[in-house]
Amino acid sequence: MNDGTIDSVDLDILQLLIEDANRSHKEIGQIVHLTGQAVGARVRKLQDIGIIEGYTVRWNRDKLGQSVQALITIFLTSHHAHQQFRSFVASSDEVIEVYSVSGEGCYWMRVRVASPSDLSAFLEQLLRFANYKVSLTIDQLK
Repeated sequence: MNDGTIDSVDLDILQLLIEDANRSHKEIGQIVHLTGQAVGARVRKLQDIGIIEGYTVRWNRDKLGQSVQALITIFLTSHHAHQQFRSFVASSDEVIEVYSVSGEGCYWMRVRVASPSDLSAFLEQLLRFANYKVSLTIDQLK
């Protein structure tokens, strides 16, 4: 079990944690027919071999006043702008996700802000590095 290989029980445990990372090892053990201690050992192994990279909390940004969500395609203005852009992204609380992409644009970004004026201010900062195309979300389906 410590050689870095995983089996179907490990995958079941992983799926249960993906569905609800707050589940106790005992609860998972009841589902996969192991003791809580055995589940804990398997979870530690999944962490040690890098399959589980960490845990997170899902929270409702709308309830905290961040109700404007935008999907932005980024077109860098020069090939020298990548590092500055990446630093900007790393320091921006508004940025939720960023992907380097092929096809149209250089990056794809998702941002959340409180208001259209906050989005406008964010986009003004973005202009230092890139041109962009913005789409506002209307509803989340999944």
